Amino acid sequence: MSQGQPRRPQESTQGGNQQDPIKYGDVFNVSGELADKPIAPQDAAMMQTAETQVLGQTQKGGTAAVMQAAATKNEQVGVVGHNDITDIAGEQGVSVAETDVAGRRIITESVAGQVVGQYVQAVPVLTTQVDAVQQSAITIGEALEATAKTAGDKPVDQSDAAAIQAAEVRATGSNVIIPGGLASRAQSAAAHNATLDRDEDKIKLNQVLTGAAARLPADKAVTRQDAEGVVSAELRNNPNVATHPGGVAASVAAAARLNENVNI
Repeated sequence: MSQGQPRRPQESTQGGNQQDPIKYGDVFNVSGELADKPIAPQDAAMMQTAETQVLGQTQKGGTAAVMQAAATKNEQVGVVGHNDITDIAGEQGVSVAETDVAGRRIITESVAGQVVGQYVQAVPVLTTQVDAVQQSAITIGEALEATAKTAGDKPVDQSDAAAIQAAEVRATGSNVIIPGGLASRAQSAAAHNATLDRDEDKIKLNQVLTGAAARLPADKAVTRQDAEGVVSAELRNNPNVATHPGGVAASVAAAARLNENVNI
């Protein structure tokens, strides 16, 4: 199993105690109001429950474990109480979602709608031969389809369109944008969304990327070089010079990491 590992809470070097609260932004790649909130014990408890419900157990070194470690330290220094819950986490909740893609499970964990952890698990697929196990590499089209599920509600912007175009170029081996293809649809969606103010009126990633593999005239297994090209395209076209958690670049990069363990 591979995963985007959160940063573990660090002990303070001053006096041996962590006096300031460990906030979400200290250990996870999150932004806005959530980043400034201390991790509370009941936040961690909710994530532990969600992991157990979906995965059967909490993951060693995973998101719930990191949250529990941070919450314990926060409780020890008195910045939170044992029964405290962060207001935004209590209002918007936590979630653990799984998506099956080409014999693998992509598990996305979120707090208040922001992705705090993503795991990729290989799921063996039995062939007609007794005890034989076959694992096929994830293709670019399949990685894009995964994005439709992990970040499907995100409005399409220019960085998404650029990443989708880079993925299409890598999949087809052609620099020509296909009329009515994924890149063309994404560019149109980004241009349309730029004229709107309300997110609910904008075209979302799932409207562009659902069924992506079937929409590509050619497809190929994702390589590290493909992922680097897609990540670079998304970064260059994002004013914040960052990739979106669970977005196009993140999904392609996760597929490439998993494919490194598969003979492609």
